[in-house]
Amino acid sequence: MNKKLAAALSGGAVLVLTLSGCSDDSDDKVNDWAKKVCDQVQPQLQKIADANASIQQQTADNSKPADVQKTDSAAFQQISQAYKSLGEAVDSAGPPPVDDGETTQKEAVRELNASSKAYADLKNDVDDLDTKDQAKFADGLKGIADELNKISTSGDQALKKLQSGDVGAAMSKQKGCQKPTASTGPASPSGSGAPDAGADASPSASASQEKKA
Repeated sequence: MNKKLAAALSGGAVLVLTLSGCSDDSDDKVNDWAKKVCDQVQPQLQKIADANASIQQQTADNSKPADVQKTDSAAFQQISQAYKSLGEAVDSAGPPPVDDGETTQKEAVRELNASSKAYADLKNDVDDLDTKDQAKFADGLKGIADELNKISTSGDQALKKLQSGDVGAAMSKQKGCQKPTASTGPASPSGSGAPDAGADASPSASASQEKKA
């Protein structure tokens, strides 16, 4: 019942800031900016990984709808708050010291906030599901999984731009911007839902939810 939702999460739904390929060409100012952001990023990446892992664990066919609803609602709330904090981290760091840095920063913050709103909306959708009718509940989860897939494929160009060039190279060297391991138990074989190195940036949900980050 919850397997499609878990698969949607682990199929690339989350985030940002795990970069492949690094260079030592970044200057000190860019490296300092990257450290400022990444030091704040890691706790949020961990929250997202843990939230996804909790959904992965609640995937048994005999899971009670009420238990699935409670787990998924809490997970989406945690992910939403993490994206909001990520937006605040990028915002508080100021523009990266590169060409067009201010525009890149503002657009990345907008996308992270949009993702936060998308997951808050998903939490509300889960809370509204009918747990007394298992068939209806399963159909509702399928709809939420479909929304997750839309979020993960929607526009994230600003985040990709933020992670390119000198800024991306500097961020890739920071431990705080590297993939965390979920701390709430085992994840599925396809992953915890945390981003893989070199994966696309976050599911900005601007396209799917501003019908939304």
